[in-house]
Amino acid sequence: MGAPLSSWPWAGLGAYKYVLYGPLVAQVAQAWREQGGAPTDSWCLHLLLLLALRSLTHQLWFSYANMLFFTRRRRVVPDGVDFRQIDAEWDWDNMVIMQTLLGAMAISSPVFPLFSRYHSKHHSSPVTQPLTSAYGTPLESLVLTLAMAAPLAGAFMAGAGSVSLVYGHVLAFDYLRCMGYSNVEVISHRAFRAFPLLRYLIYTPTYLSLHHQEKDSNFCLFMPLFDLLGGTVHPRSWELQKEVDQGKNDRVPDFVFLAHVVDVVSSMHVPFAFRACSSQPWTTRLVLLPLWPVAFCLMVLQVLCSKTFTVSFYCLRGALHQTWTIPRYSFQYFIPPMKDGINRQIELAILRADRMGVKVLSLAALNKNEALNGGGTLFVDRHPDLRVRVVHGNTLTAAVILHEIPGSVKEVFLTGATSKLGRAIALYLCRKKIRVLMLTLSSERFLKIQREAPAEFQQYLVQVTKYHAAKTVKTWLVGKWLSPREQRWAPAGTHFHQFVVPPVIEFRRDCTYGKLAAMRLPKDVQGLGSCEYTMERGVVHACHAGGVVHCLEGWEHHEVGAIDVDRIDVVWKAALRHGLSPP
Repeated sequence: MGAPLSSWPWAGLGAYKYVLYGPLVAQVAQAWREQGGAPTDSWCLHLLLLLALRSLTHQLWFSYANMLFFTRRRRVVPDGVDFRQIDAEWDWDNMVIMQTLLGAMAISSPVFPLFSRYHSKHHSSPVTQPLTSAYGTPLESLVLTLAMAAPLAGAFMAGAGSVSLVYGHVLAFDYLRCMGYSNVEVISHRAFRAFPLLRYLIYTPTYLSLHHQEKDSNFCLFMPLFDLLGGTVHPRSWELQKEVDQGKNDRVPDFVFLAHVVDVVSSMHVPFAFRACSSQPWTTRLVLLPLWPVAFCLMVLQVLCSKTFTVSFYCLRGALHQTWTIPRYSFQYFIPPMKDGINRQIELAILRADRMGVKVLSLAALNKNEALNGGGTLFVDRHPDLRVRVVHGNTLTAAVILHEIPGSVKEVFLTGATSKLGRAIALYLCRKKIRVLMLTLSSERFLKIQREAPAEFQQYLVQVTKYHAAKTVKTWLVGKWLSPREQRWAPAGTHFHQFVVPPVIEFRRDCTYGKLAAMRLPKDVQGLGSCEYTMERGVVHACHAGGVVHCLEGWEHHEVGAIDVDRIDVVWKAALRHGLSPP
């Protein structure tokens, strides 16, 4: 049994804990109905409004702190926030719930107030975040509530209280706490140099981070003056604050995964938007749909004036891996007038990475589209002196798909057969004496691929032009989107292996469907706190993993253009050797 007030009484309710607001909402609704308008004299209404504004304060500070394209160089603790910390802080809003309920009790009846064992939970988060400020035990939140309420109580007892004072004080209290916990230095060291006394009147994120790390100094709430009087100021507080403000904590990434936005709705899956969303695999959430107009406006703004930006990072064996995003959406890659602009964005990102000293840059999904830039060949040919290695990652993608096929299979049906991946898969399988039915209307493309196979294996590559040719084949390799009508040709018990984006609709209940090619990152990955689109936690797309392997191996060649079939097994074995594994 835990210590008293070390766990929340409504913990068992899960997401239904918000039902606790029901009585407040009911009172406001009743007063609204009776008065025929907003009951501005109802404290229940003001408590609910404060709840919304306080939650918004935490959310906005969280979003700002995690906009790496703004804050990357001024992060106090350079580590990432991992899934363990995210899950631990999942119910960070319990403090706001409790304070709202205490406020409701305080205005209805007298309440009497009822720390290493308690405060250690708060300090268990290694990287401070705005949401960390509300993470702790009920007892801590009670004490913090009293600290926050004391000035208000004094003002009301002196007859100087007002509704605006309550709003101003509570929101300022939350704003300053979120600022301190943001892990991004927002106060210039020049201000402290010009006004030395200012450093004792307002704390900084660096100041609070030192308290979280060392726990024996910098105890004050907002004003270091009290630490000065008590002799508990950390000696490196101002020196470290200056270093962080000057960007000396920043690092050049060793590896960059260059992604793009999928669609308007999934654009809200970015780590700096909603942590409860980005830390889980992407699915359409109804609660996000009201924000669609905002996301749409941001899409238009990005097309007009945005450039590639950093969205997330993690560390692997001392190397920094970052994800950069091209501010373009999937559908825009198929609009001919936008082709040159997209290639220019990708090229600028590659050149930026080259100047910075990045070792490997991996192209995601449509950023390596054959029709767009020849799978990255365009950039390597245009800039032959690149130091950064450009990788499309398709070699590992092919390896993942091929190793999903059971060893007993002797015949497969392949759609998207003349694509980059389709070609490599067909050539690899025919060497294993597996018959490959290649769906293509182009005899010229088929014959070109067939001639690449050793003469003794060419017989295993067979051109077909219609889906009914595969009506007895139970292993389908899908590289081109299948409609429900086309899926009907597959016999019962068929398994659809997929390397098509978006994935096909799982129409057949008597068949099974594979997921997109992916790999699980090694167990020693650090600071990973967001999911890559629909992938599970710790799982990335195979093209991302291909770049990781390229970086870990220290390979010096570019991986662009056609897939080298001879390297499929080499890359697969290297991935397994470094601890990557199928999901």
